[in-house]
Amino acid sequence: MPTFVAPGIAVLESEEAALFDALEARFQDIARALGARPVTGPGLLPEEDLARLDFFRNFPHLALPVTTLTEQAREELARGEARTPSPEHSPVPTGCCLPTATCYGLLVSRQRRDIETPEVITAIGRCFRNEDHYDGLRRLRSFHMREALYIGGQEGVVEHLSRATELVLGLADRLGIKMSKEPATDPFYLGDGARSILNQLDPVKFEFVSDDGTAIASVNRHRNFFGERLDISFGGEPAYSGCLAFGVERWVHALLQMHGDARQALVAVNESAA
Repeated sequence: MPTFVAPGIAVLESEEAALFDALEARFQDIARALGARPVTGPGLLPEEDLARLDFFRNFPHLALPVTTLTEQAREELARGEARTPSPEHSPVPTGCCLPTATCYGLLVSRQRRDIETPEVITAIGRCFRNEDHYDGLRRLRSFHMREALYIGGQEGVVEHLSRATELVLGLADRLGIKMSKEPATDPFYLGDGARSILNQLDPVKFEFVSDDGTAIASVNRHRNFFGERLDISFGGEPAYSGCLAFGVERWVHALLQMHGDARQALVAVNESAA
């Protein structure tokens, strides 16, 4: 079973790590089926870009800002005078936050671009969230998220997410995971005004929820929000975008719940290869 070095911070032991890798291979198969090419996303995000995306308005509780030490504090620690910096040596902001979702960095990397043909990219990222509580592999402070992101026209987004839904449900069926597709309450943007009302009338995020209530994947329709905020254009208009996201550790959790043993779960994943 996983080892927890701190609340919400897990180490997958060898058998669980093998299960993680096998699941990731299935997720990459799905990304390829969606026409996505692999990229590597950033490990940090500028706070100014997150602010442009209403992140701090919508998710201030999840933010984990990155800081560094003052020169005086570094010298103090280097001399062995303290195990931690003195209270008066306040950490210095770097202007960056740890990512809470993989696609933020991918979208930011496309800002101020005119895309002539639809772009589909995929990446896995380590993500971080400052939650109010942690619960095994179901809710972690540090976890991995595989995403397949589409940027282009409105119809293309709909087709991308429709196909993604089919592929996720197909994988779950082959693995024997019982899940339901449910509207979510935490899309990337959700204010108190028109966008909030619009989301209630026309949900933009659906979660795939396993039978114990764990959301293990989602499809997210961003409309042209990121195209407008990041100046990404397609066909002379703000680009539309949407993504498929897998919480890898949550799939590990779901299969461990089903099989009770990582080895048996690994056999099931290997047999699910299309």
